[in-house]
Amino acid sequence: MKPRLPFAPASALGPAAPAPADAAPTLADQAYERIKGLIFDFSLMPGDRFSETELAEHVQVSRTPLRQALQRLQREGFLQVFPKLGWQVAPLDFDKFDELYDLRILLECHAVGRLCESVDRAGLATLSALWEVAPEQRLDTPAAVRDLDEAFHRSLVDGSGNHEMMRVHAEITDRIRIIRRLDFTKPPRVEATYDEHGAILRAITRRRAAEAQRLLRAHIEQSKLEVRHITLDMLYRARQIG
Repeated sequence: MKPRLPFAPASALGPAAPAPADAAPTLADQAYERIKGLIFDFSLMPGDRFSETELAEHVQVSRTPLRQALQRLQREGFLQVFPKLGWQVAPLDFDKFDELYDLRILLECHAVGRLCESVDRAGLATLSALWEVAPEQRLDTPAAVRDLDEAFHRSLVDGSGNHEMMRVHAEITDRIRIIRRLDFTKPPRVEATYDEHGAILRAITRRRAAEAQRLLRAHIEQSKLEVRHITLDMLYRARQIG
């Protein structure tokens, strides 16, 4: 069954994300990044079915690395496979996203509490220099703000010094990225992110743990509501076009 929306040709998808510095990206790595991009851009819609043959043609890769990429995306929950029927993009499960957001809140609030008690908080100055800036100095490119936002929340957890928390938080970030990235497609949300991050940092700097945790929880909850609304709207529009 052909996807509802046409694939972009491989040449239009841009370069695959770089591999670690000590290893060149394999064909499977490149296929993984391109297919994940199709899913994230809703070129492959939740629920769409496709065969390995037609996807190999559009991604321009042979079947072996393609299958490796598909299996990796299946393990990560982005794809489902049905014997004799082919592959399907996993439907968006907002109940699961809610659970992941809840876990994210627990991890980040705990990390903020640790930061408020920590003696070594050199990283706070770096975060403040990025987020507590005048409006005219703020970034307005969605991709740049998204990356900066992920780095902000990652830095909070890294500041806890708990490597297991850091690992779990990184996994959660990757799993919710398909919807979370949409939070920065609206200018008011970009402005709100700068304002809210600044308020969180000021509370941490003053060692006001309860205030920082309250602000952080409200910030993440509002982001969750916004991305759900934007995602549903984008899905509706894509289906209307399809």
